[in-house]
Amino acid sequence: MATIRLLELLILLSLLSGFLGLLLRRNLYLKVLAMDVMGGSVVSLFVLIAARTGLRSPILSDGETDQALAAVADPIPQAVILTAIVIGLSTQALLLVVISRLSVRDPLLDVRTFDSEDPC
Repeated sequence: MATIRLLELLILLSLLSGFLGLLLRRNLYLKVLAMDVMGGSVVSLFVLIAARTGLRSPILSDGETDQALAAVADPIPQAVILTAIVIGLSTQALLLVVISRLSVRDPLLDVRTFDSEDPC
């Protein structure tokens, strides 16, 4: 059980580092990278939570015992994570396309330059 706690701590530290990168960096590309770190750590946290009950696949055969049923991983967080991975990948791709279009306007991609200009 101590190993799971250590992994939870490391995952939460990576989530915090992604959040701090999102807050402290001014470059848009680095903000997207920090969001990707945060997304990866959330996916890792859900996988770790699903593995608490067991590490075996939830596919059962006819001769399974009750003891083997207790060591099966929870399939619900696994299904949610597959959806989260697809949504995160598409969001990241869309953000990178928008950032590449914005790099024509400002090659430095600094957030302050986009906020200070007149919208007209």
